[in-house]
Amino acid sequence: MDVTINGARLNIEVLGGENTDKPVMIVHHGAPGLGSHAEPKGSFGKFSDDFRVVVFDARGSGASEDLAPFTHDQWAADVEAIREWIDAEQIIMAGGSYGGFISMEYAIRYPNRVLAMVLRDTSPDNSHRELSRANALASPRIEVDLELFNRIMAGTTRDNADLKAAWGHILPLYDHDLDMDKVKSRTENTPYHFETHNYAFAVNQENYDLKDKLPGITAPTLITVGRHDWITPVSASETIHRLIPGSELVIFENSGHSPQVEEADKFEATVRDFLKRALARS
Repeated sequence: MDVTINGARLNIEVLGGENTDKPVMIVHHGAPGLGSHAEPKGSFGKFSDDFRVVVFDARGSGASEDLAPFTHDQWAADVEAIREWIDAEQIIMAGGSYGGFISMEYAIRYPNRVLAMVLRDTSPDNSHRELSRANALASPRIEVDLELFNRIMAGTTRDNADLKAAWGHILPLYDHDLDMDKVKSRTENTPYHFETHNYAFAVNQENYDLKDKLPGITAPTLITVGRHDWITPVSASETIHRLIPGSELVIFENSGHSPQVEEADKFEATVRDFLKRALARS
């Protein structure tokens, strides 16, 4: 459904919404300008038996409106407005990759609204960019086209066609087990918003560093990451784990950037166990 959130038309879907007594989980997708609610719907929709799961296309992504600003502050404020719209006092905040950035930003800005937080393959600062570049250059899966690679990573893509070409180029790096048919399908079915992507990578990430604020997060936090994640490596999740008091870290040994897909059963069981324990303490 289309809902106006902070002046922008956002595409929102509520799963398991028939029982309003269930706790609310809001899940933020990754890859601004490339992502959509399809991934969190597939990965977290199964939790709608116990939760009202809210998935959405962030402003500037998917089927939502391309209404700037595309800043972390605005995206976190949009999550807060969605919380108000769904009429929940507190929420479980979840997000993977860039969605993990926004999840942590939200927990820092609105600490009293977070019951628990679930992070997946994310980073507390921008230092992962050098690691991901080294990983890409060392991978036997692609021969890196440096001009194309640099444009997508630096946020200087020229248009949607250029972003599509760059996205298709690096996609073989993401999964533990490479499936080129899956890569081609994902490249064709991704909704492209190059201006959103460029702003996120060229502007937002330049000053992105939450390390000094993470010790102030008091919500129970689960951090998950694939052992073979090339873009937000395990070391980034280990830093988050070290800085958020009482957090839990689970490494998925047979996954790349998407353990929620590559080890789906283990991921679901891990999240369910964590939330059961976290909510019992609230």
